[in-house]
Amino acid sequence: MEQVLLLNITYEPLRVINWKRAIALLMLEKVEVLEEYNREIHSVSFAIKLPSVIRLLKLVKRPKSPIKFSRQNIYARDKYKCQYCGRRFPSEELTYDHVIPKYRGGKTEWTNIVTCCIRCNRKKGGHTPNEVGMRLVRKASRPTWLPALKITIGFKQVPQSWRDYLYWNVELIE
Repeated sequence: MEQVLLLNITYEPLRVINWKRAIALLMLEKVEVLEEYNREIHSVSFAIKLPSVIRLLKLVKRPKSPIKFSRQNIYARDKYKCQYCGRRFPSEELTYDHVIPKYRGGKTEWTNIVTCCIRCNRKKGGHTPNEVGMRLVRKASRPTWLPALKITIGFKQVPQSWRDYLYWNVELIE
């Protein structure tokens, strides 16, 4: 069945949920339906059009918890670009690199880890970028966005009814 785009009361996209969760939120009067699919859901006592886009009726505040340090969040921070050669790669062709090598006291933390292609990682080896004549495209830092709230949707899969609501923090991939 279809997926449903969930918006905050401010019309900001929060996440994609399944249609059953959307119907439950609707029955609990926690959301309003903004867009519908042409399909219907039938129960014993009623029929309802399948929601496509729903909006919460109360504001959901973004959590202020620290951003989880993970490989995927490092790749997202660096926009899947090698921080040495500047080229973009699919995640399976990337790794991460300690700017200051671990054996020299470099820590595994936001300010010392960057996204790196395999070729540049081999070239750098266990040295600092300066020692091998490499420069960082951008200095490593703790991201300021919340990756859990960033939605990435394949362009060919996005229902037409969602397109007016996908802006700001949503990346569409063609």
